[in-house]
This record gives sequence, structure tokens and C-alpha cells, in this order.
Amino acid sequence: MRRFWIIILLVVSMIAISCSKSEDKSDKVNLLFWHSMGGPLGNSLNGLVKEFNESQDEIIVNEVSIGNYTALTQKLSASIQSGNQPDLAQLYENTTVDYIKSGVLVPVQNFIDKDPQLSEDIEKDFYPVFISSNTYQDKIWTFPFNKSVRVLYYNKDMFLKYGFDPNIPPKTWDDFIEFSRVISAERDDKGNPYIYITNINSSATQLVNLILQAGGEIFDYENNKALFNSKEGIEALRYLRGLVVDNNVAYLSKGYEGQNDFLASKVAMYEGSSVSMAFMANDNKLKFNIGIAPIPSFRTKKNVISGTNIAIFKSDSKKEEAAWKFVKWLTDKEQTAKWSYETYYMPLRRSALQVSPLKERLENNSNLFEVYDQLNEAATEPSVSEWRKTRTDIEKKVLEPIYNKDKNLSDAELKALLDDVAKDMEKMIKENKE
Repeated sequence: MRRFWIIILLVVSMIAISCSKSEDKSDKVNLLFWHSMGGPLGNSLNGLVKEFNESQDEIIVNEVSIGNYTALTQKLSASIQSGNQPDLAQLYENTTVDYIKSGVLVPVQNFIDKDPQLSEDIEKDFYPVFISSNTYQDKIWTFPFNKSVRVLYYNKDMFLKYGFDPNIPPKTWDDFIEFSRVISAERDDKGNPYIYITNINSSATQLVNLILQAGGEIFDYENNKALFNSKEGIEALRYLRGLVVDNNVAYLSKGYEGQNDFLASKVAMYEGSSVSMAFMANDNKLKFNIGIAPIPSFRTKKNVISGTNIAIFKSDSKKEEAAWKFVKWLTDKEQTAKWSYETYYMPLRRSALQVSPLKERLENNSNLFEVYDQLNEAATEPSVSEWRKTRTDIEKKVLEPIYNKDKNLSDAELKALLDDVAKDMEKMIKENKE
């Protein structure tokens, strides 16, 4: 009989322990976070999420990679229509506007207003461009996360071969052209360089950068007017055409061809995202000493930031508060410094530059420090939903035609290409408002 009661007590104890664990688990807030980080970027994010989950016992963040940004956008749209959206997700600014209007987002301003210390940090520590790009109608709706800038990668060994200082990359458009005259001087019997200075992936972001560097603007929010069809826009197009057509020192590439050709030493320099370094540094194909520096500038040093922000979707107050705790933790000084060190995304806060080992990396590379310093003059692409189609139109209707080698294009013809796309953008905005 005694044995019987011992067994009963053991069973009851096990049930009690089991129930206790079950209750503990149910007390935790489970959050679903959709993102598009893969490769070394995904590994870094996974590590941060795991670190957050282990740092406290109230919240569990379940991160799910949706492949790429296009797939993520499509899946988000479908989930919102069915009412099954995640608790958090990455969003571009021009997509955020649509979701704000549909009423599915929680403005993070609600949480910031209750946090005096964070409000002070936003004013003094966060780079202003990150906050302004998440602000719509004077309210911060989403919070910055994975932000990158365009950078210039260059082959230091090749610089030495052609008599250039490997620690002094071209600083201006004129410098870049001078480098091309030397490096791409030797030609085959068809007139093509043995070594091209660079390759160009026809990108709206690259054109926007060049227009801003020339002193131009892209969009007037107050009057809903496109501004890229300007003399600065013509200068930017003339510069690109000069590299590919007139001087034949650069060639067109698609997708990752440009990066792969750079790794294969087919070009001396390559313009890409700062994040490209995270992939190239982990690539066994890197057979030379690589340099990283700001992209050459013209009248200004402006550089367009790319990347997404984190949005919190409406659910219940407990989940919304938990989602904000994660976002706040993820973007704190230590975490944003670690994220930047591991991925080459830009840190969100100035104070992160003083966190090791990011601090030491910047101290040992003045050109890389200049890359990060560009955040003080950074700009954004238009955060209106119509910009999505306009970007495609710029690449198809403006950039593709300017590389036509069989046709000389006057400034008036270049202006006409820009005018057509600008008018289409303004027409879309007007129709959508009506």
C-alpha cells in the first residue's frame, strides 16, 4: 500500500510540474517576425533573436525568413487581406504608406511618447535620416533596422599595379574618370579595354545618388512634384553614358554579375551596397586585397540609404507592447553595433561607433570610417507608393535607352526621357488621391 501511495505522489508531482511548465509557457508572449534576411545576414539576425529570447523570460520571438523582399511584400499583402498578418515584419517606406492608410499598423510613436530616455536618444543619438524616413505626417510609424549605403569596392593590388596608392581611392567623379584613363588604357583590336574600370548595374538608386551628388533633388512632397527631370538629372545621365558608351571604360551587368566579375579581377572597382562586403568577406573567391570607400562625389557627398524598417502590426495590447520591447532592444546601442559589425549594415546610432569591435574596425580603416560618416549627409528615395513603379520606369525607360551605342543623345533628348517618367509619376499620384 505504501508503495502505491508513493507512486501516486510521484504521478501527482509530475502532473503538477508539467502543468507548471505549461502555465509558464502560456504566460510567455509569442511573436511572429517575418523578414528577408538570408546567408550571413540571416545568421546574424538569428543570433540576435536567440540572444533576445534568452535575455528575458516574458517574450519569445519566432523569426521566419520569407526568401526575398518581393516574396515578403506579396506574402504580407495576402496575410493582411486574410487577417493573419505577423506581429512584426520588415517594410520599405513606400510600402508603409499603403499599410498606414489601410489601418493595420501600430505607430511606434505611441511607445516612444511613453519613454523619455528613448525620445532623447532619437533627438541626439539616432541618425536623423533614419527617423525622418520612418515619419509620416509628423508621426513615427515604423522603426529603422537594416540600413545600407552605396559604397565603392576596389582592388588594392590592381591599384598598385597601375601606380595608384592602394589607400587612396577616387574621391570625385573627375578622379574616377582619371583612374579609368590609366587602368582602361590598354585595348584589344576591337577597342575594348583589357581591364575595365567598373561595371554598371542599371539601377534607379544609382541614378538618384548621382542626381543628389550633382546638387539636384528627387521629389517635392509639398507639391507632389517630381524633381529628377532637371539639369542635374541630365548631368547624371551624361556621366553614366560617358563611362559605358563615349569612353568605353565600363560595361553593363545584371544581378550579381558585377560583383562576381569584380571578384574575378575583371574590373578594378565595383559600386554596390555596403552589405555586399558581408558576402564577399565570406567568399573564398576573394583572392586580392580589397578596399572599401565612399562612392565618388561631385558637388555634394549625399548618399541614398537603402533597406527596410520594422513595422508592428495591430493585434492585442500585450503583443504590441512585447513587439515594441523587442524592436527597442534590437536597435539599442550594443545590438545595432553588433549588427553593423557582422553585416556591414549601418548602425542606427552614433554612439554605436564607440562600441567594440566596430570601433576598432573603423579606427583601422579611414576610408571605411568615411563610409559610415556619410550618414550625416544621407538622403532617402521618395517614400510614396508611386515611387515603386517610377523606379522600374526609370530603369526601363531612362537608363536602358541611354546606353544605346548606335544613337547619339542630345541633352534635350535626355531631358525628354526624364520628363516622361516624371509626368507619369505625378499623374499616378494625382489619380490615387482622387
